[in-house]
Amino acid sequence: MAKRFAMETDKRLLAKAVWALGVKGLRSVHRHKRRLKRGEFFPPFLYLSVINSCNLRCQGCWVDVGAKQHKIELDAANRTIEQAKAMGNSFFGILGGEPFMHKDLLNLFEAHPDVYFQVFTNGHFITDEVAARLRKCGNVTPLISVEGSEIISDTRRGRDGVLNQTIAGIEAAVRNKLLVGVCTSVCKSNIDDLVRDKWVDRLIEMGVMYTWFHIYRPVGPEPNPQLALSSEEQRRVRQFVVDTRATKPIIVIDAYHDDAGNALCPAVTGFTHHVGPWGDIEPCPVIQLATESIHDSKPLKETFNESGFLRDFRELTAQNTRGCVIMERPDLLLELADKHGARDTTARGKVMEELRNVEPRRSQYQPGDEIPERSFVYRWAKKYAFNDFGTYGKHYQESQYRDPDQQPPKSSAGQPDSQLPVLN
Repeated sequence: MAKRFAMETDKRLLAKAVWALGVKGLRSVHRHKRRLKRGEFFPPFLYLSVINSCNLRCQGCWVDVGAKQHKIELDAANRTIEQAKAMGNSFFGILGGEPFMHKDLLNLFEAHPDVYFQVFTNGHFITDEVAARLRKCGNVTPLISVEGSEIISDTRRGRDGVLNQTIAGIEAAVRNKLLVGVCTSVCKSNIDDLVRDKWVDRLIEMGVMYTWFHIYRPVGPEPNPQLALSSEEQRRVRQFVVDTRATKPIIVIDAYHDDAGNALCPAVTGFTHHVGPWGDIEPCPVIQLATESIHDSKPLKETFNESGFLRDFRELTAQNTRGCVIMERPDLLLELADKHGARDTTARGKVMEELRNVEPRRSQYQPGDEIPERSFVYRWAKKYAFNDFGTYGKHYQESQYRDPDQQPPKSSAGQPDSQLPVLN
């Protein structure tokens, strides 16, 4: 892996990543730990969905991509980032919709050369011209999503020719020496194609430097539960991630487990929270409930430190599960929304109904089947920078955990029946 980074990357971009994401990123985590000891709170990493629009219509998408376009204006985005920087933050995840549909996106990157951005994108708007400008910025890594073979990609993403356009975006980014990542929302239709050595080897040959395997979450207006992985399939993905980290010259990102393989949720641990396209401050991108906004007159420092909704989200969720609350315990989110008068942050206005219709299922929390890291480097990094920061040790109560695999299924009456196929 070291040889690849030495031979295949732009050294200026690599140095900026090491400094802004590595050194300063570790400092931001250290500040987070110190704040927690003082009883204060501000997440060390923030995710911003800068626009709701997208050129694709993916199965299971929770974003109102077909609604009237709404975006976080450049001034508001700059103000948010500046306030987070003042708290020591140096890393920001940029999501959408499709972020590159925001006309001021590149201006945002250029306005903050002292921090690092990761852009979640389908890659269709990454031309050589765009990639060259990103290389000049030096502080951006595109994380480009691939959802399967050509036929499966078209089905999953609601358009024809999706994979070819995505591969073209990856190639343009690699040609311009960007640090390129590829992510996949792993589901039943792509697990056999992409959770395998052959796919990772292809990414390495293409010049991709890191990959990220998300677990598909059946949420939103068309959740497509038939695509969701079983408990055994999720364990298979976890084992593959651990093995790949120890055997392949490519970084594999993981947002669900600590060094010992214990499950965690980065929103529950306070590692990160999310800002939606309307400026609403949410626990994470898929939980579209909020009581505060970046447009409020109160400074972000006070908002995050004083938000009863976000605090109760972290504590109540940690009491009941180490997994994904929206998959396992959507009833807790309804309880929180009712308690705090949290608003639905979508354009469709049906989040409460969607939560009531969720069929609970296991997520990354697989009690008794923890798979620890094999790689010494990953074990060390997670021990310091990616763990529960004492959250579960303080709040988790095993007696309150409800294993979704042991619960009777809900009645399917009244739930929408998607006609989208699962391709194997």
